[in-house]
Amino acid sequence: MKKKDLIDFEKEIVKLWEEAKIPYPVHFSGGNEDQLIELFKEIKEEDYVFSTHRSHYHYLLKGGSKEKLKEMILEGNSMHVFDKELKFLTSAIVAGCPAIAAGVALALKKKNSKSKVWCFVGDGAEDEGHFYEAVRYVDGHNLPCIFVLEDNNRSVETPKKIRYGNSEMKWPECVRRYNYKAVYPHVGTDKWVDFSGKKAGGASF
Repeated sequence: MKKKDLIDFEKEIVKLWEEAKIPYPVHFSGGNEDQLIELFKEIKEEDYVFSTHRSHYHYLLKGGSKEKLKEMILEGNSMHVFDKELKFLTSAIVAGCPAIAAGVALALKKKNSKSKVWCFVGDGAEDEGHFYEAVRYVDGHNLPCIFVLEDNNRSVETPKKIRYGNSEMKWPECVRRYNYKAVYPHVGTDKWVDFSGKKAGGASF
């Protein structure tokens, strides 16, 4: 999938959200198209991909259908994208997937499988013990798992400098980091949307 395809898809969803046609929180992707396109050149069809609440680009680059993803988003599952056939799973919990990814990687190693696990997390997950423990287990047991830190310098909207000063962790080789500037705020867009009268589950942002 090309960069323009990713951006155009997200703009379509943004338009629907700003027209109050998606009365659920949506975390939009943007600003990291080039890095992800390059990274997904390494990810094979048989590999597992674990993602976060911001998973639209990951799903599409794994080979997911735009129509199926749009349907999931319209049903309120933007933060819960799942596709068993694609071996694609997300969690809206911060650092919710690293331990699962480590477990799948352990199973793959025991089966002598050629598949790998790719677990995407935001830099907010770097603050979590769940991430640290999973990384240490994967590194210590040499498991086929790569953690990708997508660093946009915010946990919700709080930058790293405020969260932990000048501290920087030196992670093992199973952790990769790329930095980018996000196009959209943590959730929604900069536009106020009134979801009054919409079906249950809606909110105003």
